[in-house]
Formats: sequence, C-alpha cells, structure tokens
Amino acid sequence: MMLRRLLTGLALALAASHACAAETLRCGSQLISVGDRSGEVLQKCGEPVSRDVLGYKRSADRREEFQVEEWTYGPNGGMYQYLRFEGNRLKQITSKRGN
Repeated sequence: MMLRRLLTGLALALAASHACAAETLRCGSQLISVGDRSGEVLQKCGEPVSRDVLGYKRSADRREEFQVEEWTYGPNGGMYQYLRFEGNRLKQITSKRGN
C-alpha cells in the first residue's frame, strides 16, 4: 500500500514536470512577470524565436476583443518558454523540455 502511494506520487510529479506554468521568468539578469506589457517583455527578453496568433478572446463584458498570441523563446538548457499574451498583457508563462 505504501509503495503504491509512493509510485503514484512519483508518477504525478513526473507528469507535472513535463510542462510547468510559472508566474515569472528570468531573461538574462531581468525578470518578467504575468501582467507585464508586451513591450516590456521585448525589451527584457529580446525578439522571440516565433510569434503565433492563436485567435481572439472577448472581454468579460463582451464589448472588446483581444488578440491571443503565443511567443516562443529557447531552447535554453533544453527548455522552451511559451509566453501567452491577451491583448498587450502577459497572461501565462509555460516551460516545456524540448525533444
């Protein structure tokens, strides 16, 4: 029973380490955070390897539409960083090990 719990815990930890979301990311000596403007991110991290427009999202009151964009940085130490912007604001930072 104890071994089963240990193996389950290890499996969950391994799955969680495959893709990891964060609130901040280090770019050289600079830090970027969820909520930063895209211009700040460009200034601190430089031009991404790629920029993909994923679509559009409506605001909560449905009066405005925001472009949803994903920027890719890396590989750095075998990791890729994916930054998701809604409008001009950084909404999500995800890191994933490259193949």
